[in-house]
Amino acid sequence: MLVQFTLKNVLSFKEETTLDMTAINAYKEHECNLIDSGNKEKFVRVAAIYGANASGKSNICMAMDYFQGIIEESFNNVGIDDETAIQKYYEPFSFESKDENSEFQIVLIVDNYEYKYGFEYNAECIVTEWLYRKNLQTSRTSTIFERTTEKVQFGFSVKKECDVYKEQIPKETLVLSFFNKLIMKTGIFKDVFSGIMDTLIVTTDFWEEDKFDKLLVRIFPQVIDTDKDGLMEFLTAIDTGIQNIEYNENEKKVTFITFHKGKDGNIYPLNLFYESEGTLKSIMFYIHARLAILYDKSLFVDELDNQLHPLLLKFIIDLFYHSKSKAQLIYTTHNTTLLDKKFFRRDQIWFVQKDEFGYSELSALSDFKVRSDASFEKDYLAGVYGGIPSLKEFRMKEGK
Repeated sequence: MLVQFTLKNVLSFKEETTLDMTAINAYKEHECNLIDSGNKEKFVRVAAIYGANASGKSNICMAMDYFQGIIEESFNNVGIDDETAIQKYYEPFSFESKDENSEFQIVLIVDNYEYKYGFEYNAECIVTEWLYRKNLQTSRTSTIFERTTEKVQFGFSVKKECDVYKEQIPKETLVLSFFNKLIMKTGIFKDVFSGIMDTLIVTTDFWEEDKFDKLLVRIFPQVIDTDKDGLMEFLTAIDTGIQNIEYNENEKKVTFITFHKGKDGNIYPLNLFYESEGTLKSIMFYIHARLAILYDKSLFVDELDNQLHPLLLKFIIDLFYHSKSKAQLIYTTHNTTLLDKKFFRRDQIWFVQKDEFGYSELSALSDFKVRSDASFEKDYLAGVYGGIPSLKEFRMKEGK
C-alpha cells in the first residue's frame, strides 16, 4: 500500500514534491473512501490530480514509471557500452544551465512493516541510497542500509549476510536491485522490490506503439477464462451493448470477438478492435482495476477521463470504493464533474500548477482554507486553487 511518493529534480518538478496518501484525521466525511491499516493511520483509496495542459501533472505518473525503471533495470547492464538505467531515466529539470542530482523516495506498507526507500542519482552513479523499516506494531524503526558514493553500511538485521557483497555493487547499480537478484535468508529486499514493482502504471503512451494490443493479447484471455461473469457484468453496467465475448487462439495470433444483439433479435459477431475507443479503454481499465483490487496494488493512470463519459469515470472510480481490498487509484484528469464534496474528501484532491519559468508545483486541496459551503469545482475553475490554464485574449483573423 502506498503511503507517500516523493520526487525532486525530475522532469518539470525541480523542487521536492510529495504525493501523500495519508488521510487527515480531522476530516470525518466519506469514511468509506479510506483504507484502515489497523493502526492509528488511515489512507485514501483514490487520489485525483487536476491541472492545466502542460502543467506537469502527467509527470507524476511518468516519474513513478522512471522510479520503477531504474529499480528494475539497474542490475541488468552487462556490456561496457550499454546504456545504464540511470542514464536512461535521468531527466532533470530542463530550464537550468547546470544539471543537478535527481531524487526519489517511496514510503509503503508491506504486511506489518512500513518501509522508507529512496535514492539520489545522476547519469554517472548512485549518489546516495537508503532503506529503513518501521514495525507498525511496536513503532520501532531500524536501518536496513545507508549508501553513499564511498561506502554502504548495513543495519544489524542484515549486516552479517550482506557485508560480504558490498564491494561488488557497481556505482550505477542500486543496492536494492543488487540484493533482490540474490538468494538470501532475509526477505526484506524482495519484499520492498515487489512492493514497489507491484504498482501498476498506465501512461498516455500506453495506447501507442501497439502496447495496448500486446498487453491485451497477453492478459485478456486469462481474464475471459477466469472472470468472464465479472467482465460481462461490468460491460453490461457501462452499457456497451456487448452480449458476450470470446477469443480464438492459434499459433500466429489471438482474435477477440464481441457479440451484439441486432434489431431482428439475432446475435452478430464483431472484432473487438472495431469497438469504440471508449469501450476498449474501459476494458483495459477493468483489467488493471481487477488486478489492483485482487492483489492490493496501487494503480497510476494518466488522463483517466480521456474518451470516457463522466458517469463511466465515476463507475470506474467506485470500483475501488466498493471493495474490501487495499487497492489504490491515483489518476490525472481535466474532468471537473466529480470535483465535488459529495464524492471526494479534501485530502483526495490535488492540483499541479506550473509557473512562468516551467517549475511544476503539486498542492493538495487540504492545503487551502476551504469554506464548509464551498463548491470545489466552482472555486477550482475560478482559479482559487491554481492548476488552471492562464488564457490570454486571442482572436482569429479572417483570411484575405
